[in-house]
Amino acid sequence: MRSRSNSGVRLDGYARLVQRTILCHQNPVTGLFSAGRDHKDAWVRDNIYSILAVWGLGMAYRKNADRDEDKAKAYELEQNVVKLMRGLLQCMMRQVDKVEKFKRTQSTKDCLHAKYNSATCATVVGDDQWGHLQVDATSLYLLFLAQMTASGLRIIFTLDEVTFIQNLVFYIEAAYKVADYGIWERGDKTNQGIPELNASSVGMAKAALEAIDELDLFGAHGGHKSVIHVLPDEVEHCQSILYSMLPRASTSKEIDAGLLSIISYPAFAVEDLNLVNVTKSEIISKLQGRYGCCRFLRDGYKTPREDPSRLHYDPAELKLFENIECEWPVFWTYFLIDGVFNEDKIQVQEYREALEGILIREKNGIVLMPELYAVPPEKVDEEYENPHSVDRIPVGKLPHLWGQSLYVLSCLLAEGFLAAGEIDPLNRRFSTGFKPDVVVQVTVLAESNHIKNLLQDHGINVQSIADIHPLRVQPARILSNLYTMLGRNKNMKLSGRPHRHIGVLGTSKLYVIRNQIFAFTPQFTDQHHFYLALDNQMIVEMLKTELAYLTSCWRMTGRPTLTFPITHTMLVDDGTDIHPAVLATIRKLEDGYFGGARVKIGKLSEFLTTSFHTYLSFLDPDCDIKLFDDPNEGRNSPDSEYGGYPADFCEKESQDELDQYINDVLQSTALKSYLPPTSKTANQPPVFSANHSTKEILSIMAKTKGLEVPAVSMSLPTKVLNTHRKSLNLVDNPHFFETKDCENVSHLPKDAHGDLDCRKLVEQLKECPTLHDQADILYILHILKGADWDTELDGQYGVTVHCLLNELYRKAGLNQEWGLIRYISGILKKRVEVLAEACTDLLSHHKQLTVGLPPEPREKIITTPLPPEELTDLIYEASGQDISIAVLTQEIIMYLAMYVRSQPSLFVEMLRLRIGLIIQVMATELARSLKCSGEEASESLMNLSPFDMKNLLHHILSGKEFGVERSLRPVDSSSSSPAISIHEMGHSGATKTERSGITKLKSEMKQRGSTPSSPTSTSPTGSNGDVSQGDRKGQWLRRRRLDGAINRVPVGFYEKVWKILQKCHGLSIDGYVLPSSTTREMTPCEIKFAVHVESVLNHVPQPEYRQLLVEAILVLTFLSDIEVNSIGGIIHVDRIVHMANDLFLQELKSFGATGRILEKDVATGICHFFYDSAPSGAYGTMTYLTKAIIIYLHDFLPSTGCALQ
Repeated sequence: MRSRSNSGVRLDGYARLVQRTILCHQNPVTGLFSAGRDHKDAWVRDNIYSILAVWGLGMAYRKNADRDEDKAKAYELEQNVVKLMRGLLQCMMRQVDKVEKFKRTQSTKDCLHAKYNSATCATVVGDDQWGHLQVDATSLYLLFLAQMTASGLRIIFTLDEVTFIQNLVFYIEAAYKVADYGIWERGDKTNQGIPELNASSVGMAKAALEAIDELDLFGAHGGHKSVIHVLPDEVEHCQSILYSMLPRASTSKEIDAGLLSIISYPAFAVEDLNLVNVTKSEIISKLQGRYGCCRFLRDGYKTPREDPSRLHYDPAELKLFENIECEWPVFWTYFLIDGVFNEDKIQVQEYREALEGILIREKNGIVLMPELYAVPPEKVDEEYENPHSVDRIPVGKLPHLWGQSLYVLSCLLAEGFLAAGEIDPLNRRFSTGFKPDVVVQVTVLAESNHIKNLLQDHGINVQSIADIHPLRVQPARILSNLYTMLGRNKNMKLSGRPHRHIGVLGTSKLYVIRNQIFAFTPQFTDQHHFYLALDNQMIVEMLKTELAYLTSCWRMTGRPTLTFPITHTMLVDDGTDIHPAVLATIRKLEDGYFGGARVKIGKLSEFLTTSFHTYLSFLDPDCDIKLFDDPNEGRNSPDSEYGGYPADFCEKESQDELDQYINDVLQSTALKSYLPPTSKTANQPPVFSANHSTKEILSIMAKTKGLEVPAVSMSLPTKVLNTHRKSLNLVDNPHFFETKDCENVSHLPKDAHGDLDCRKLVEQLKECPTLHDQADILYILHILKGADWDTELDGQYGVTVHCLLNELYRKAGLNQEWGLIRYISGILKKRVEVLAEACTDLLSHHKQLTVGLPPEPREKIITTPLPPEELTDLIYEASGQDISIAVLTQEIIMYLAMYVRSQPSLFVEMLRLRIGLIIQVMATELARSLKCSGEEASESLMNLSPFDMKNLLHHILSGKEFGVERSLRPVDSSSSSPAISIHEMGHSGATKTERSGITKLKSEMKQRGSTPSSPTSTSPTGSNGDVSQGDRKGQWLRRRRLDGAINRVPVGFYEKVWKILQKCHGLSIDGYVLPSSTTREMTPCEIKFAVHVESVLNHVPQPEYRQLLVEAILVLTFLSDIEVNSIGGIIHVDRIVHMANDLFLQELKSFGATGRILEKDVATGICHFFYDSAPSGAYGTMTYLTKAIIIYLHDFLPSTGCALQ
């Protein structure tokens, strides 16, 4: 018999250790690990971590086999792993109905359980008796299922199991918007069962989705049917949310040691090396102790001060756990493994030695890893005063299986029995490596030969959709419909992928479906849902955004291929030429660079070899999936308005089931024209054949010829609506007017009973000169009779109001009448297709949203992601009577989401985006730049094209001073009178000459202030006032109004507020108190704390006043740095601002100012001129606020007096 090599002997030692400390806990029937001798429950997460040592040891034996018994040993260990993974699969498959429900509800009651009975795989507690929703546990399972399958283990046996795993992918796909209980099962750290968005869950889901994508679960023995498909856009969502959160762990935890599993082994979810290092150093500096790391700050678990008799903590109790949190050695094993992966020998050495010092050794040489180290009860106060000074004692489970397993794995790696690539066969560890530049391939396709010829006239050669046959092109919504077939399984009652829209990463691949190659056009070119795609400049803008997005986010092999269709809506009004914005774009694309992205333009056939192909084998004829299972499944919403690309349809005879399905989806809602044309649209050919006889159309056209359509017609007898539209005034008075009762309108046709005669209204539809008038009549019918009322227009049946409104919407789109388009969208309650995603994007970047105008009962706050229907209803409810506002709110949420993705820096130090206030400020800006009344400004705002609207929003967010005039085309503002001021209270401001007088005074003050004399010196020094500054009037008022409306605060503001609260009993702001007790619950960098401060500030309705309060608090926070223990009871910030205002007025009066200059704002009593003063300088607001604070806090400040100078 050969002698055992040294490495063999050492391996046998580890095998003995694993057998005695880990495998002895494995249930022989189910393969699951129970948590301990007295605990029969098996936690999913702990089970997976516990088996890693066994998996690693098996591979080590296979590699270092001295004898045949070693190979047998390797097989035996690997089968233990398979048994455990299949045991967990059994547990989850028994809850298949939950997986199905959760895809739609994402509710904490419909999720997979976090723990099961280790002997029977059954559930152990009720759905609502535990924090079951832990996306990271399910994701960890999928991640290791992928890694273990790639390492050669066969865990999945049947195709039913494959479809179940595919549905688990859908289960974790939405991790970026699911608030769960996280890795510690607690949710919010007060432990009151409040779920929150956790970076550890989002990161683990991202890693699992990437790992399992395109993986064959049958390993080397599989075929097309056993491959898992993941949509790349879902992965990207998770990544962008993760980046926006780190190094924060969640809203209530500013840092969490559990993030180690995200930034390093096993997930490697973060590709930005700087972010990895920042997170790692935060964990080391804030959480590392002498025995391991705390889980998070103020973690009460198993500390001597925790009350074991209750599960939750009182909010103020959290302060008790400061500095005495338990330390967990398991985190050191993560650092050790991380050192091996980074080839950092010093880190490996350091943590191995540290671990040796805290492991517990039994007599027989077995080493055990304790769960945690706690402070002894009698030494709590000592440790609180001097952190990390007291010797701690081991508490909790011994061994802690999760820690024990990672310890053995780290030793195998450190001693060279395993290479890093063996426990990471899918190469996740290279995620931070160098990535080559992405070149985006762009194919421009003409919808028809007519458009192709128009482009040729400009010297641009493109193919038409018919030319590229046999390649096929379809809109993105077809792909969404096809993907709903993925993962369907009748036996298990699984319905496949929920109908979600598919992003630009998904449409930039080529798809092979039943041996045909399909390309899909991106979602933003699809006009059948929302009106943004009707604006050609907006399409160009979105193309720019999507190309930049592809450049930074493409992770697949090959190059992304974007198919850009030139459709009939991209022509100028009369259809004789291509829209100039579109032409310019194609020319820029030909240059090779567009919007910061490298592009290559060419024919689709040239790109076949360099593109990424996905085989949608689940649609193959031999699969069980029937495309026409249920005729109503996966259909479009009733808003669908036009088909796809007609040139792509095959001949009827040669159609197979797939083509029939595509045609069916496209044509399910094809539109017919019923409305008589108005003068402007008479020469627009209808998209589908009209059902009128030619003679009728000609007679109506003759009637309407010669009538010119004004941009906004208000000359209708139907006043019902005009009250609605005309009275919308966002500037002077933010209250909406109620719609008047229909009975008060004299000009509408009545029947014998004096009620409105709807049939006569239908007759009037035929005589309307403009689209606006038709819209008004249809709106009245919509209110009185509902959307499905049959108008029987021209004696035809089935012509519903809804049908006519859709047609009108299309005509308004062709004419680019944006006010009307928004108005009809509101009547039809259209919603932006990606509204829920946009909302989620903002929320998960830690921005809360409010819709509707303040104050609060009307202003609705959105803090968690909502399903699309609920969100739309909330927006319509918050917008009160005004449907246009509801539509504009959705539009703005969408733009904000585009900016938060592409320019997150715009949103620094903004926590809550108040859409109602933003709309109000936009109208105010328009009124200011067009010098018109609030009413006209609101009208102009509604008539802006989406592109201009987005630009205006950008100017407001970025705080650019005078960007507005340039970016706006004034819509019928020629008649507006220039003398109307824009104060919200309907107050007329000072005239220009008076203002320049003030400016003169102010410039004198400024120059005096720049001399080294003290702020109060009044000795006038000679100065010649610069009158040219007169046009800067209102600049600071505007700045404060903008910052107040978008809730922007100075950097580090919230942490400073936290410090000041520690020195007083609270801050009173506009009657609401922010108590100092909040600091006992929350730490300074917690988002939860910032949101709390924010909500108190938001009670202030005037944005400029709110901003002054913020300035006052900022001056107050300078005090927190002085050596003063206490600055009194409750500090009334309002009083300080008013005192400062009085000091300012006194000084103005001392200069002899009178009359208009001293006028105060009615609502707040603050001088208008004070609002409009710069913060700095001897006569800036800060100077007066500082003086006011000195007077207010006189008794508490040090007597030296120079502390504040």
